[in-house]
Amino acid sequence: MFSRIAIVNRGEAAMRLIHAVRDLNAQAGPGGRRIETVALHTEGERRAMFVREADLAYDLGPAANRPYLDYAVLERALLATGADAAWVGWGFVAEDPNFAELCARIGVTFIGPSPEAMRKLGDKIGSKLIAEEVGVPVAPWSGGGVDTLDEATKAAATIGYPLMLKATAGGGGRGIRMVASDADLTDAYERTRDEAQRAFGSGVVFLERLVTGARHVEVQVIADGQGTAWAIGVRDCSIQRRNQKVIEESASPVLEPAQVAELKASAERLAVAVGYAGAGTVEFLYHPGERFFAFLEVNTRLQVEHPITEITTDTDLVKLQIHVAAGGRLTGDRPTEIGHAVEARLNAEDPDRDFAPSPGRIALLDLPSGPGIRVDTGVGEGDSIPADFDSMIAKIIAYGRDRKEALARLRRAMTETTVVIEGGSTNKSFVLELLEAPEVVDGRGGTAWADTGWIDRVRATGGLVAHRHSGIALVAAGIESYETEEALERTRLIETARGGRPQVQHRTRRAIDLKLRGIA
Repeated sequence: MFSRIAIVNRGEAAMRLIHAVRDLNAQAGPGGRRIETVALHTEGERRAMFVREADLAYDLGPAANRPYLDYAVLERALLATGADAAWVGWGFVAEDPNFAELCARIGVTFIGPSPEAMRKLGDKIGSKLIAEEVGVPVAPWSGGGVDTLDEATKAAATIGYPLMLKATAGGGGRGIRMVASDADLTDAYERTRDEAQRAFGSGVVFLERLVTGARHVEVQVIADGQGTAWAIGVRDCSIQRRNQKVIEESASPVLEPAQVAELKASAERLAVAVGYAGAGTVEFLYHPGERFFAFLEVNTRLQVEHPITEITTDTDLVKLQIHVAAGGRLTGDRPTEIGHAVEARLNAEDPDRDFAPSPGRIALLDLPSGPGIRVDTGVGEGDSIPADFDSMIAKIIAYGRDRKEALARLRRAMTETTVVIEGGSTNKSFVLELLEAPEVVDGRGGTAWADTGWIDRVRATGGLVAHRHSGIALVAAGIESYETEEALERTRLIETARGGRPQVQHRTRRAIDLKLRGIA
């Protein structure tokens, strides 16, 4: 077992590792070996929750220098803190084999898969070829890279339009374009190659069939790198906005038991084929009407939405990550899913401004509790949501005996959640609208169901906009405006009184013009 784990992450992710380590320490008992946690933080987050809660802390420097992506800075931090292991969670360097190699070079255990496994599965072409070899369902594609426009055109004729043009090293929404005709392909081919070369250092692209109207389903895998892989849950993450997940659930409401078993077996074969060790996720698109699966990619890390798998399988994936990284094996019975769980992401973003980040100091934070509720967060009242990183406030997770109970508990929990951000706002009202939409409530692939592009289509036509409590919001804004003017008058009175001629406007009432979504 490790003695000191450096957390190459921040916020809620860092707190997730800290909680898992505290559990392990508690299990070890008073005389047992204790693991210390080291928070690697930016200059502006020295008072953040994860820094306060860790055993040790190391300042990486200004956030503007992007220190979580600077290998020289990270190497100095790992050596200076005496860490013997590094946990990366999700984001930043979590899927970069170069960081895993850096850890190996300086004698620090990377809590995750080997660099070789990460490269095999991180390459979109390579992972598709391996998937085909082990019987994972793959959508029709070019079978490899298309090195010329002529090759791309011939492959497109075989696959059929519409299709996707993708960079094998792409990510974050870059290096990917939808193509509907030969004319589109001619226009997109060079631009996609050039964009991928600049962004990822590789201009290799390929083509695959575009699966429209699909659900996004994914298999949670944990493997020990010694021949055993467990697929312990299938999640449905179809409720997305611009490819960013908003609501996730486990299990998928559109899959039958036989389909779930097929996906789990496919994911396990894929993990074993590359000698995978650690947590990972195998992602698929599924069309309920055509009953068609298409392999997407493998995320060689823990996913943000992993708690819904943990809560339905009574499993701690982070503790298992640490266990297999220390050489432990997966033994006993594979965990099984019981009940249903749904997760919503509460973010500091403004739905009325196209979900622009809305950071600021948290003046009031009242998070939900009660039967079946779990909350993962990395902030507390008085903390600030920094503008330099993601706007996550908390993940609200609800568990129930069935999907209906889990959704009801999540609605209750979101309603009970109160967050006041000075100068900012949250997406709470948007999430509540989603949780009452028929497409989410039904979710079974019937007449009302949501594919991965549903939110974007509805928002484009003015839907999914919350109107409840608009009057309260206007009254609150009016009071805030009045109090701001009153504070200015008070300051003016004090400042002018110093000169012997106090000045103040004597008004008992004042009119305040307000607008809600552009309407006065």
